Amino acid sequence: MNARMLEYFRQKLLNWKNDLLSESSSTLQHLQEGGSVESDIADRASVETDRSLELRTRDRARKLITKIDEALERIEKGSYGYCMETSEPISLSRLEARPIATLSIEAQERHERMEKTHRDE
Repeated sequence: MNARMLEYFRQKLLNWKNDLLSESSSTLQHLQEGGSVESDIADRASVETDRSLELRTRDRARKLITKIDEALERIEKGSYGYCMETSEPISLSRLEARPIATLSIEAQERHERMEKTHRDE
């Protein structure tokens, strides 16, 4: 992968991370504001369900940010775009769809088949 492509993916990852951080900040602000007390038990349950869902979404975003940081680190080290299992290049179409990918499509499919086999036992 040439320097121009690496810079493209670096910018894509940084933009994605900034979007996630912005959403996270907005969620935090919303949760800090949300001290309203609902008198109806159904309304309270609805508000709590919404908060719980929002927190789970933020937790997923936090984990995604960690993966983005790891991908940015791989770009710096020169190992970005290579399968961690086979050391073969990951296709550009896969990286475009999932810039944090660490496995080629073939390796990922093998990994998923292995998981399914062990889960079914």
